[in-house]
Amino acid sequence: MEKKNDKTAQDDVKHVTPTGKAMNHLLELIADVKMAMMTTQDTEGNLRSRPMQTIESSHDGVFWFFTSDHSGKAKEVDADPRVNLSYALPEKSRYVSVSGLGEIVHDLEKKKELWKPAFKAWFPEGVEDPHCALLKVYVEKAEFWDTPSSTLVEIVGFTKALLTGKTYKAGADEHQKLDFEIKGNPASKAL
Repeated sequence: MEKKNDKTAQDDVKHVTPTGKAMNHLLELIADVKMAMMTTQDTEGNLRSRPMQTIESSHDGVFWFFTSDHSGKAKEVDADPRVNLSYALPEKSRYVSVSGLGEIVHDLEKKKELWKPAFKAWFPEGVEDPHCALLKVYVEKAEFWDTPSSTLVEIVGFTKALLTGKTYKAGADEHQKLDFEIKGNPASKAL
């Protein structure tokens, strides 16, 4: 009987528990991306995505966004805290997917710390606006694709795959999955 090969393409992806170096790399990849697409699930089970500006992303795996506590996304996060953040910088061939748990936060000091005058367009009363809230995302997993910066290196890799008849595979540093273990995450209690 022929032995079945259970190895999949996913087995080739390097899984990493984030160290300072891995987290630094993740933050570097998204530093130049102005907007993320945030995906939540509505009460009917539909996935909904919308552009959101990441106000702060930190080495402890917490990302911050401003939102209205009356918005659809706030209600969706209250009902199901699972969120996904997608970051893309196509001109540099960088793509990042971050999944985690969201929480609506009313912390006046944190709002003041993160506030920028441009946010008055959404919250005319500033941080004192009763509906001005923060959306705090606790990162659980992240995956990135960061192809070589040299187009020549990329072309050589694709050409080699074409000539040998083998599938082109990104190198271990080009595609990684990061698994976070954040203790004391209050958003996880909602699941």
